Amino acid sequence: MGVVRLGYIHVRVTDIEEAKKHYCQTVGFRLVKDEGKRVFLKGWDEWEHHSVVLEEGGIGVIKLGYKVAKADDLEVIEAKAKTFGVAMERMSAGDNLETADGLRITLPSTHTIELYHNMTVTGSDVGRINPDVFPRDLVGIGAPRIDHALLGCDNVNETEKFLIDVFDFYQVERLVPDLEHQDVSLATWLSSGNRGHDLALIQGEGYSGKLHHFAFQLQEWSDILHAGQIMSMDDVPIEMGPTQHGITRGKTIYYYDPSGNRNEVFADGYTAQRDRPTIIWTADHLAKGINYVNRTLAEAFTTVLT
Repeated sequence: MGVVRLGYIHVRVTDIEEAKKHYCQTVGFRLVKDEGKRVFLKGWDEWEHHSVVLEEGGIGVIKLGYKVAKADDLEVIEAKAKTFGVAMERMSAGDNLETADGLRITLPSTHTIELYHNMTVTGSDVGRINPDVFPRDLVGIGAPRIDHALLGCDNVNETEKFLIDVFDFYQVERLVPDLEHQDVSLATWLSSGNRGHDLALIQGEGYSGKLHHFAFQLQEWSDILHAGQIMSMDDVPIEMGPTQHGITRGKTIYYYDPSGNRNEVFADGYTAQRDRPTIIWTADHLAKGINYVNRTLAEAFTTVLT
């Protein structure tokens, strides 16, 4: 039983045409379907119909979709979620474009999470029979896929417990006030498999329901540098990087889309394991955890969410 991976993220943007240009020409995602005020995108190495949905009408996250291994997992998760008393409903096939039926849950953090077991397979750009290692027509950064999201919470411990108990996530790393209060999570990095994190949470007053960032996966340091070069060419506002995290050890750049939603390109990191002890970071070392190379952290990084 359990969640396999992040399948899609649905966010608001202020100008759909500017957003399309950014995510297609700079990030390098493919336009799958254009409904005017809402568009569906995917990376070149993603095989399902879409992974990013952009909808005109503000900023911030509308919902995230996580794929489960099989249809029966939805019933198991539904039963577990009932014990938390969260809002929950079944969704029908077609409620989301090219997506099977599933389960819609409101987390304790008030974010909407949709669980689904199947989406139309359209194939990657390199196919699955004797494929090449990348397509010849990469655009901009050429990001192959989405990676993870970081959400805001008023109470990380509450939502963290839900995700561990109900979704079968496990905790890879956590930020605590100090070593005397290791049971208090100020931030947490959770995984469903062997990734450093599939979903992370950060705590702050009024943060519930908000998005800190969502990330695109790259492969290595040279890809991160190339991404920074493309962002410079396209005048993309960069908040941090290129640098490396102490937390997860990933190489990174944080930047903003034209609407003000924070994005990240993320590469490398380590292989997570369920039986590995959780890595602890104390609040006085957060700058090193986020920006390992320079060990500095602007206040906006932890206070600006959409």
